[in-house]
Amino acid sequence: MKLSLSMYSCLRAVQAGQLDLMAFVDYAAAQGVGGVELLDIFWQDAERELPQVKRRIAEAGLEVAVYSISNDFIQPDVKTRAAELAELRVGVDIARELGVDLLRVFSGSAREGVSQSEGESWILEGLSAGAAYAESRGVTLALENHGRFAGRSDQVRAIIEQVGSPALRVNFDTGNFVPVGQDPVAAARELADMVALVHLKDIRLAGADEPGHVFAGADGRMLTGAIIGEGVVDLPGVRAVMDAAGYAGWWSLEFEGAEEPLQIGVPQSLAAARALLR
Repeated sequence: MKLSLSMYSCLRAVQAGQLDLMAFVDYAAAQGVGGVELLDIFWQDAERELPQVKRRIAEAGLEVAVYSISNDFIQPDVKTRAAELAELRVGVDIARELGVDLLRVFSGSAREGVSQSEGESWILEGLSAGAAYAESRGVTLALENHGRFAGRSDQVRAIIEQVGSPALRVNFDTGNFVPVGQDPVAAARELADMVALVHLKDIRLAGADEPGHVFAGADGRMLTGAIIGEGVVDLPGVRAVMDAAGYAGWWSLEFEGAEEPLQIGVPQSLAAARALLR
């Protein structure tokens, strides 16, 4: 199994000034993973930093598992949607520069006054154009299950089938189905044949006065991120479905718990991930 570490797992360390892109690569190498997931939100100056980061990744003997962007096509203004598409194309180009043929993308976030049908039309418009460009450059877009418009497996599958491009597949986030009230194992059964990347994430019920990021699930219960294996996601069940489907891609750890990430959250999650994937 191919295990990667997403830089998003170290978000709080980045925010605290403990880690930048170069230091993250060194940290990931020290943790013994085979790959890294880089995100657009962590560049200070992508054009200047790209050559340095590529060199450091190569020196560390790592691969880039996926490059991830934070596009949002739920934009009422047509010029803003065009700008989001332009950023997606830049993401494709950066992925190619990093030597990876996989780009994680989003659909978009719920916005007041935007109907489901209107939002879906903008998502299809943006991802259709984005997939056409990605295909021309030999890159596959991996759509993450996330949010109101593409949070459930049936929504993700419908988007991909309507776009109808071989360059649009699934980033299966094991934790993101919990907030929308769907069983991740059932979701895996529906999407396994389309998966290009797995985000390995766990979710647990949040306690009172929780110090980490807390959010409400579909049933009103408060949730938060968890160390792998300590939450409610049936990760062995998801793995069994992916194995049966012949999935051989990356499992990219995305730790979002309240625990200190560098010394506790990430190392403990990686240890549990290795036990899960061995």
